[in-house]
Amino acid sequence: MLTKNTLAILLEIAEKAGEAIMTVYRQERDIQVETKVDDSPVTEADHAAHHIIVDALNQAFPEIPILSEESVAIPVEERLSWDRYWLVDPLDGTKEFIGRSGEFTVNIALMSGGEPVLGCVSVPVTGLAYLGGRGIGAFKVDQGEWFDISARPLSRAELVVVGSRRHGAEALDKMLDELADAFDAISNTNIGSSLKFCLIAEGKADIYPRLALTSEWDTAAAQAVLSAAGGSVFGLDFQPLAYNKPDTLLNPFFIAVGDKDQNWAELLADAL
Repeated sequence: MLTKNTLAILLEIAEKAGEAIMTVYRQERDIQVETKVDDSPVTEADHAAHHIIVDALNQAFPEIPILSEESVAIPVEERLSWDRYWLVDPLDGTKEFIGRSGEFTVNIALMSGGEPVLGCVSVPVTGLAYLGGRGIGAFKVDQGEWFDISARPLSRAELVVVGSRRHGAEALDKMLDELADAFDAISNTNIGSSLKFCLIAEGKADIYPRLALTSEWDTAAAQAVLSAAGGSVFGLDFQPLAYNKPDTLLNPFFIAVGDKDQNWAELLADAL
């Protein structure tokens, strides 16, 4: 299951979902938006991508259950019985999609033992994709060509931060103020969806503090890529994120980093 060929299958599925998303994205009319019970937006592109991904995963891996953001509610007892399952966000960054910023992705992750072990993050607008798996490595795919990627070691010369333009900006600013003395310079770039993880995975950034809520399907695929690239994701208690929780599918605030060998607890002690 954990092979580069499996990643290639996920990429093909994600790209087909991306084609359906782009059909809606390129339409001249306004994108039709519905509001879900949690007040988050959903569009016909979310639904189309969901059906493509679920159908393709069921065909390729019929023995593995699927939890998608757009799934009909699955009983807690049923999903807690799963050791392996697919965790899918058919269109991560729906608000960016609606705003036509281009910063949205298709996310597919394989979960095993409560951890994301295989992930595909595809960017429909650019055609880029980021993939990674435990024991396989991490890759960036551009124009059909696969390139190895890896996170970079932390340098005190400059801390490159990626953050959300929509969530937790004030808390992030306070955190960076506390870190100012530890680095010669700090730069901060805002970008949407799972692309923040991917920038760290390919060595273009150092840290992504997420000081606002997300759901498990928002993070799993990109976390798998980052972990395969040598990075790490942990909560503000510096413990790994828990998945398939019985009481909620929301993540706590977390921090994604590229240099997992850095003592982040010590570095961030006064900033959190």
